[in-house]
Amino acid sequence: MRVFSGKPFYFGLPYAIIPAMKDFRTELLGNFISYTVFDTMSEPEMVGKKRPTTDGQRTFLEFLEKCLNRMGLETRLEDDWVLKGVLKGSKTDPPIGFMAHVDTASDVMGNGVKANVIDYEGGDIILDSGLVIKAEENPDLARYIGSKIITSDGTTLLGSDDKAGIAIIMSAIGHLARHPEIPHPDIEVYFTPDEETGSGMDEFPYSEMHSSVCYTIDGGREGEIETECFNAATVTVHVSGVSIHLGSARGIMVNALTILSQIASCLPQAESPEATDGRYGYYCPLEISSTGDAGEMKIYVRDHDEEIFNFRIEAVKKLSEAIAFIYKGKAEISVHVSYHNMASVNKRNPEAVDIIFEKAKELGIECYSQIIRGGTDGARLAEEMGISSPNIFTGGHNLHSLSEWVSLDAMNRAANLVLALAEGR
Repeated sequence: MRVFSGKPFYFGLPYAIIPAMKDFRTELLGNFISYTVFDTMSEPEMVGKKRPTTDGQRTFLEFLEKCLNRMGLETRLEDDWVLKGVLKGSKTDPPIGFMAHVDTASDVMGNGVKANVIDYEGGDIILDSGLVIKAEENPDLARYIGSKIITSDGTTLLGSDDKAGIAIIMSAIGHLARHPEIPHPDIEVYFTPDEETGSGMDEFPYSEMHSSVCYTIDGGREGEIETECFNAATVTVHVSGVSIHLGSARGIMVNALTILSQIASCLPQAESPEATDGRYGYYCPLEISSTGDAGEMKIYVRDHDEEIFNFRIEAVKKLSEAIAFIYKGKAEISVHVSYHNMASVNKRNPEAVDIIFEKAKELGIECYSQIIRGGTDGARLAEEMGISSPNIFTGGHNLHSLSEWVSLDAMNRAANLVLALAEGR
């Protein structure tokens, strides 16, 4: 945080001329650090077998339920393991919802997190593990010189995705609970499990939601407001081959692993996650297991355009069947669509997005629209209920990696924005 004449500034605007800006930083820091201690890394392999996919998520949800109860919210936590809290309001306007997820990703180790709080003075950040967060590769660090940055010790991710979102919601709603004189409509809070596995909304209590809009607090870089996401599917290719002793294999053996490898190598490298950005979609073979006679591969398909998305799915099917045929094997393909692009729903309800920018401007927060090269639980919510579910920043960077970091000042601004939205017009 920059300091001028003894007064802290936000993007050049002192608190003195932004009377609505509250300082939640001490509360945010304490809550967020305590949340990182919970081991909530989800397990994709357990989807459909266990909900949540890990016990740590249950423990964390039960903890959050107690926290919401202490605030005075009415809560429900049932077999779907979606925690709902309701803060009754004095306005008769339709309820407003806020959502975050409790699980952390399994891309790198997400359990055993040891958070570090750094008074950032500029330059590279060297973590306890020796991993370096380089300033030249993280230009946004320069925005937070003189303020607090939170990282892990470099052996795990940090978990700002999405424990920062939970902390932000808890601070904003906690403020309203402590100040019943502030007018607001009913506020619904939802904390979901297994967002990172794509199954978090599979058993969501849609019939119990009354919100006219539900904001997900699950974004990244400060200022990003996301109203459009990928269409996403997982194409599972199961290949059957023929196994025989390798010494007698000529003309008989059909190696399932070879077939799957050929399918993966024939996917266009120029249309992979590492080769695309912006609105360009991709194919990504990310999981494969096989023996000689049978194997399975999961290919992630993503695109913002619905027509191209469907084309990609069909392309994977035809490619897999053709290669299996050439090698005299058999391919069976199944498709699971995780979520669709929420852009169309948000466009039908522009007021839900417009008010974000109105409130941000009043608070002196610089916001801008950004597409998501991924998805949120809000995308499923928009698809199922037809309500807008824009995604709001948390201040997290390098998500799903060992070099993840989050700015406490950015979290504070996000909490103020959530508070302003909760109060309504």
